[in-house]
Amino acid sequence: MTHDAGEIAACRELAAYLTGAEATQVGARLAAGQPLSKVLSVLGQQRGSRVRALLEAGGLDTDRARMLAVLAAVEGVHLRPARITPVWTSPGHLSGSGRLTSSIHRYVTAARESVICSTFNFQRSSALWAVLSEVAARPEVTVRIYMDTAAADERPAAWKPTTTDVARAMPGAAVFRTVAWEGSQVRNHAKFIAVDHQFLVVMSANFSRSAEHANVELGMVIEDPVITQSVEMEMASLEAGLYERVS
Repeated sequence: MTHDAGEIAACRELAAYLTGAEATQVGARLAAGQPLSKVLSVLGQQRGSRVRALLEAGGLDTDRARMLAVLAAVEGVHLRPARITPVWTSPGHLSGSGRLTSSIHRYVTAARESVICSTFNFQRSSALWAVLSEVAARPEVTVRIYMDTAAADERPAAWKPTTTDVARAMPGAAVFRTVAWEGSQVRNHAKFIAVDHQFLVVMSANFSRSAEHANVELGMVIEDPVITQSVEMEMASLEAGLYERVS
């Protein structure tokens, strides 16, 4: 079977547009027999509409076997061995490996497209609070923040911002807080930062001065787009049921 230049160009654009995690998820759902419209809905309205248009332009929308082959190729393009580095915080800078705080600082400051942050709480004294505030002011960087409602909003204090304080301090960011689920308040205890859909820092530390200087804290810097994007997509899928956006 031959394909015209327009179809080939559309397939190439599709490969550039889809992330590896999206290609994996769409391919798995299609292979399970789900309708294309339902499959594309997981990408959101805007991205799903664009992917559908590219599939149609590439002549893939009516040929599921070829569509799966192209998606597998897109996934393969994004695959590469993950690089994982442990980073620590300890009192007196006693840890012998990389520093957790400086690692996060470096990745967040260098963000070009996006920063997604999930934390239990913030403290205004945190160096990372200042860095995140600066990055959230950049119009070219999309910032998304997930917080624990109880930790932030119960017993307000001058040293810790509430969820509303965070939204006001970072008007360019989308700030989310936990809601009740089946009668109990959800606790957001996942602690990570994802940067540019490529770098994921998973850590034990909160955004506090003690976590950055006095505690023994461990983090893992994972340089892998597939893993990073899968975490981002999982958090996005939880938004409707477990979080509300802070206005």
